[in-house]
Amino acid sequence: MTAAADRALELLRETEALLEGDFLLSSGRYAQRYVQCAQLLQYPDKAGQVCDLLAENIRQVKKDGRPYDVVVGPAMGAVTLGYELARALGVRGIFAERKVEGGFQLRRGFKVEPNERVLVAEDVVTTGGSVKEVLEMLREYGVSEMAVASLVNRSGKNNPFGDVDYYSVITLEIPSWDPSELPADHAGLARAVKPGSRPTST
Repeated sequence: MTAAADRALELLRETEALLEGDFLLSSGRYAQRYVQCAQLLQYPDKAGQVCDLLAENIRQVKKDGRPYDVVVGPAMGAVTLGYELARALGVRGIFAERKVEGGFQLRRGFKVEPNERVLVAEDVVTTGGSVKEVLEMLREYGVSEMAVASLVNRSGKNNPFGDVDYYSVITLEIPSWDPSELPADHAGLARAVKPGSRPTST
């Protein structure tokens, strides 16, 4: 791993954000490890450190000191991260909120212009479902230049967003299973908890 990834992993462990146990993910899958970045992001100094690492990675890849104009984080999980990443990049930071009928929208007077370069922030990317919904929202607003950044990539892919640029600080291999793939008497299923901020899909 890079020095940045080593430091990010150290901070995840130091803040007990890398959990071991039995978990039902928002996708409905079962895993025995889980990354709860909120445990890290509750500490402003540590949140600042990891977002500085992510911002520096983005600048190096883009070869641009100010590669984006605004950072958008899907609420609730990426509100703090989006704000800190915007600070690290020296740009505006806003958040998108879920609509009752599904998808995301900008509220509270937030707006993006079609000519702005928009970076979508997420703490952990697994399936990338929420981020893809935010990207679709941005397309509806006419935005053409978009990218995604996360602290942790655990999707199993280098880039789960196709032709949209993607940056992360650290990649973690965390196996997960559909409950139907496990024995019916698998002890972990009975005690599995739902650790995320969204209900488990049905």
